[in-house]
Amino acid sequence: MRARKTGVTAEELADRFGVSVRTIYRDLDALSDAGLPLVAERGRGGGYALDRDYTLPPVNFTAREAAVLSSLGRWAEEMRFMPFVDTLRSALDKVRGALSASDQRALLTHAETLTFTGVPALPVDSEVRKVIEEAWFTRRAARITYVDRQHLETERTIEVRGILMERNETTVMAHDLAKDEGRRLRLDRITRAALAITPATDGPKKRR
Repeated sequence: MRARKTGVTAEELADRFGVSVRTIYRDLDALSDAGLPLVAERGRGGGYALDRDYTLPPVNFTAREAAVLSSLGRWAEEMRFMPFVDTLRSALDKVRGALSASDQRALLTHAETLTFTGVPALPVDSEVRKVIEEAWFTRRAARITYVDRQHLETERTIEVRGILMERNETTVMAHDLAKDEGRRLRLDRITRAALAITPATDGPKKRR
């Protein structure tokens, strides 16, 4: 499906794998239930297809390239300054998993001799990381609870315009939708976050 420029019918899939059309429909339902973004396209050249934005075409890495990517990713995880740690870990697992056994051993050998030092960033709740990542990639608004320097909690609805990762902290470059102004928010001071359904129409609510 990923390789085709047009959709593929259930009949074509059944013929390709030597099974019944009923089996193909059952398998497609199972894949859809597992989270695979299948779409049914109608018309000429239509059929079942994968969402074009779901995956990239296959990419081949050399053992050296994979070693560098894996080591840098491990360092980024340890520094804890990225909001998208789970996505990074998943990507690195795929890079390592695609290597041969000998290349994986070479990767481990090189990774053990490469060390990074620095000041770990302040910890951030994993759910907050996931929401900020999703808001950034999908350009959706997020409803957050933010604690300022005076320890006041402020509820805001923001759009994530950028992310600034420094040595010991991460700053979310945000646009406050209620006030229609830009904000620089420290990621570690966002205590709760959820994707917003609709933009806020009232100002920020403060409470002690």
